[in-house]
Amino acid sequence: MRKTTLPKVETRLYIDGKWLEGMPGKEHDVINPATQEVIAKIAQAGEEETKQAIDAAKRAFPAWRKLELSERVKILRKISALLEEKADTLAKIMTIEQGKPLQEAKLEVLSGASTFLFAAEEARRLYGETIPAPNNHRYIVKKEPIGVVAAITPWNFPSGMATRKMAPALAAGNTLILKPSSDTPLSAIAVFEIFEEAGLPKGVANLVMGDSKVVGGVLTASDDVRKLTFTGSTAVGQKLFAQSGETLKKLSLELGGHAPFIVFDDADIDQAVEALVAAKFRNNGQVCVSPNRIFVDEKIKSDFVEKLLARVQKLKIGNGLDEGVDIGPLIREDAIEKIDEQLTDAVNKGAKVLTGGGQLHGDEFDQGFFYQPTILDQVTQKMNIFYEETFGPVIPLIRFQTVEEVIEMANDCEFGLASYFFTKDVARVEEVSDALEYGMVGVNEIAISNPETPFGGVKHSGFGRENGHYGLEEYLQVKFVNLKYRD
Repeated sequence: MRKTTLPKVETRLYIDGKWLEGMPGKEHDVINPATQEVIAKIAQAGEEETKQAIDAAKRAFPAWRKLELSERVKILRKISALLEEKADTLAKIMTIEQGKPLQEAKLEVLSGASTFLFAAEEARRLYGETIPAPNNHRYIVKKEPIGVVAAITPWNFPSGMATRKMAPALAAGNTLILKPSSDTPLSAIAVFEIFEEAGLPKGVANLVMGDSKVVGGVLTASDDVRKLTFTGSTAVGQKLFAQSGETLKKLSLELGGHAPFIVFDDADIDQAVEALVAAKFRNNGQVCVSPNRIFVDEKIKSDFVEKLLARVQKLKIGNGLDEGVDIGPLIREDAIEKIDEQLTDAVNKGAKVLTGGGQLHGDEFDQGFFYQPTILDQVTQKMNIFYEETFGPVIPLIRFQTVEEVIEMANDCEFGLASYFFTKDVARVEEVSDALEYGMVGVNEIAISNPETPFGGVKHSGFGRENGHYGLEEYLQVKFVNLKYRD
């Protein structure tokens, strides 16, 4: 079996500026999904360690919020520079623990560097306001940091999701505790090593790995944690929402998605095919904004499918460390089982597999969780895959005839995160973008996540926004001051 060499990285908790061992005898194995090797044993936090992290963040908050803004910005800019400088090493760590191709992992790290740089500069523009008031009064509105923030992040973007939450939280003057996924903690640890090198004061950012129920339970029950931000499944988000009710925390929840991708009859088919392949197979389809229901006008469907098949069959699958690989492994074996269940249900109800349709075997594929890029045709609303989010490399094709029909089908979904459509008709752009019940809409474009623009959904995809000035405001609270300065 191929032996993987992991770059040197910590494996301990980071609390109050110190690397700590965690609970004795409770280390967690991290698995390389391409080889099933155990690549690291990670320290685990229990209730006691999580409470220590909360206490450290609480103690650090007064000094961090009062730190001269220029000094806080200087530290955040240093973090950004170090992320960029160490991008190759951080990308290798991510590929080994998560599976995505190396170049894709590097782009994620560099995106995190851009997020920290944007947050540092946007912190200078967190303006309050003065409201017209009666004589001898002044109405003042201040924006203040909310306090201790708890951030819980997923395995599919182990660096990007962490930086996207921590950068605005820190820029706004908050302190924090990060709980990364147990599947991919190494990328988060590597970011905390950069925090230490950049001179982030002790206690400002704390890192705890451990059982989600235990750590999450302590974070949601604590009155000292005033904000919780979570990215993950809708089911887990609903539990965290309920658990946070007693302490009335401010919440941001970026949950499941089931994005429609609509190709109208006047679209540039080549452009749409390239965009679909790029968006669908990024991170092997394990993306909350991944196109999951592909609606194609029946007048162009034959041409579209022909070009799509040719493009998909050129994709290279393999270990993300190898040159030229487009698609790495899925994260775990249960991901394969879920895809198989969806495909079996669809085929039994009349769908047709045009290419792919199963786990890959032979040579290096036997050691990892690899799945064939799959195109599924003749999908209907009778099939589970129409309504269930697919976290994998499957393209379900659905035909339509009218704008009204496709909008109704696209909105027939409990999720409302991302959506995409392709057309050259300016009037249709307005009509469809207004009608789609989603927090984000890409028109002839799939790049809907940028440091400057709001990211988030509606319905069961959660609430709150990340990125842009909206993202920073999620970590602030508003205070009104009514000043009477003389009788």
